[in-house]
Amino acid sequence: MKQKLCVGLVQQHGDANREKSLAASIAGIRAAAKQGAQLILLQELHASLYFCQSENTAHFDLAETIPGPTTEQLSALASELKTVIVGSVFEKRAAGLYHNTAVVLEKDGSIAGKYRKMHIPDDPSFYEKFYFTPGDLGFKPIDTSVGRLGVLVCWDQWFPEAARLMALQGAELLLYPTAIGWSPEDKTDEKERQRDAWVTIQRAHAIANGLPVVVCNRVGFESGDIHRGIDFWGSSFIAGPQGEILAQATQDKPQVLISEIDMARSEEIRRIWPYLRDRRIDAYEGLLQRYLD
Repeated sequence: MKQKLCVGLVQQHGDANREKSLAASIAGIRAAAKQGAQLILLQELHASLYFCQSENTAHFDLAETIPGPTTEQLSALASELKTVIVGSVFEKRAAGLYHNTAVVLEKDGSIAGKYRKMHIPDDPSFYEKFYFTPGDLGFKPIDTSVGRLGVLVCWDQWFPEAARLMALQGAELLLYPTAIGWSPEDKTDEKERQRDAWVTIQRAHAIANGLPVVVCNRVGFESGDIHRGIDFWGSSFIAGPQGEILAQATQDKPQVLISEIDMARSEEIRRIWPYLRDRRIDAYEGLLQRYLD
């Protein structure tokens, strides 16, 4: 693992036209690589609009195999630019079996691994259970030339268990491709509470595990088929192992965000805040229960 790692994020608008969305992703990747990024993270479902705002069987036509069109384009780009890319695919595993999948492309263009989203929401305008089967690959870090990546997806970012399990298996940083935003009906103070909670929970994962956290969210308003739409709040960020914000993107515009992470700090921080040493694993059996009555 390099002591210094330059990380890039591509925060972008979605588009109903796959080629336009993917072109924006590719342009962002090129811009990040030009600025020295060795690892580049794209947002959740970056090759399309966020189609989960309604339950519509026609949207299954957006799904693709892995390998498939999106991974092939990202693979060629990773090989050309000699950078590791983390993309997001609506995966068609078989007829009637689909996943929300993050794919890691190594800098030689090969697929280093993939992660299938484990926590699947089902809320107004976020009807993901209609589309995605929960992941079955577990919380397994993916080894790459830039380090061992703990890749999780969006709703996973609210669960400390997911981050901890990645850390316990040697993940050297946590990555979250994301699609989250406000309802147009939300009041200004409620919007701020939601966004602050989102930033805080992920900074807490950095602190509790002594690891950098890299988060890439989509941005801009997307109308739904039948619902009121979502105003995605952007705010993509990179945090260090004490939760310190190293870089953060705007709330309302596409942006390529770059930051250098000092990977040696995780070792330093874990020596003075030894959470893994002091965990009471003999007393945590209740965590395997849904609820303790």
